[in-house]
Amino acid sequence: MLIGAGGLAVGFGVGGVLLLGILATTLQRSSDNDARQTARDVAELLDLGALSQPVPVAGPPMVQVVDSAYRVRGASTNADALVPLLRPEELTRVQAGEVIELGADRGAGSGPLRVIAEVAGPAGDRQVVIVAMPAGQARESVRVLQTTLLIAYPLLVSGMALLAWRVVGATLRPVEDLRAGAEAIVHSGRPVRLPVPDGNDEIHKLAVTLNHLLDQQEAARTRQRSFVADAAHELRSPLANLRVQLEVAQHHGEPAAPEDLIADLDRLTRLVDDLLLLARADASPAALTFTEIELDELARGVAGHYRAARVPVHVTATDSPQWTIGDPVALQRVLANLLDNAVLHAHGSVTVTVTGSGQQTLMIVADDGPGIPAQDRERVFGRFTRLDDARARDAGGSGLGLAIVRDLVSRHHGSVQLDDANPGLRVTVTLPGQR
Repeated sequence: MLIGAGGLAVGFGVGGVLLLGILATTLQRSSDNDARQTARDVAELLDLGALSQPVPVAGPPMVQVVDSAYRVRGASTNADALVPLLRPEELTRVQAGEVIELGADRGAGSGPLRVIAEVAGPAGDRQVVIVAMPAGQARESVRVLQTTLLIAYPLLVSGMALLAWRVVGATLRPVEDLRAGAEAIVHSGRPVRLPVPDGNDEIHKLAVTLNHLLDQQEAARTRQRSFVADAAHELRSPLANLRVQLEVAQHHGEPAAPEDLIADLDRLTRLVDDLLLLARADASPAALTFTEIELDELARGVAGHYRAARVPVHVTATDSPQWTIGDPVALQRVLANLLDNAVLHAHGSVTVTVTGSGQQTLMIVADDGPGIPAQDRERVFGRFTRLDDARARDAGGSGLGLAIVRDLVSRHHGSVQLDDANPGLRVTVTLPGQR
């Protein structure tokens, strides 16, 4: 702020000096031009032989006509008619076109003079028209302006500095409020919203944007806390089952059933794998390797792992290959998660259909199970989400399958849609095609 006030003062000072210089130059040039015009007019009369006595002039100029013998041949009423105004060497200088200044002692009481000359008259009788213009009035005008500026300058600078202080202070006050609010958030660690100033200026927009950012961060922290709590709960369940089986076996002195232990270990392994996949996706969303993929071949390869499933899995495809650009491992995981859900809930069969056009390709997984109500079709994509009829963890999954599907498909710039299969559920995965 002090730097701004100092710069303002320097700017006004430089402007005042320039104003004085321009005014002095302008007044002097105007006076010289008037003197030259008077000299030309008198010289013209002299050339015509029509110059009267006294020399007719209007205004303040003093006029003398001096011949080569240094005699005054004519003068205006305000000039000496006997003694030349200029000395011989000064007369020589003004005849050469120079403008000279005479002091107040030479001005016959009219103050300092600026003198110019014009040569005129017939060839045998050349004469010099001398015009002296009082310079005191112009200099007095400059002095008056200088005095006015010296008085007004401090007042003007003080007023402008005060105004700038008020304006800048009012402008920066919302910024200080934002800073104080941010500092309060840092010290308290609580989700506090920043104050939003009135108006629709840039600071208002900045406050709205920062509050939106804080809301997103708080939402992310809430999701993270919920994710950690759900993950801990999900991990605790198979671990508790393993502990109970081992303690019962130890109590009875009999080995635990291997198939039960393996089932719990498989479930725990799948859960840990899903958690690691989501954690990597959150930490590094772009960590995929994209290449050309033929979806019909990919679908048949994944479906081959379900030959021993409780219901058969059938794959149908169009006559022409359906290509896309994606990560093969990620898309295999997408289809595997969808088939796991479909096989778990299907009554008699599961179908995988690969189709599409040049601009997009589709993988459709359909089953004849109970389906998902329309009001729950968006909710099931949340992490650790189970529907009420699938709350049993032994029968259902971890609630991460569809969340992983949406995340991986979104990173391939695709979409996932749930619809009725009448009966059952149809899941359509849309991916960009390759012509």
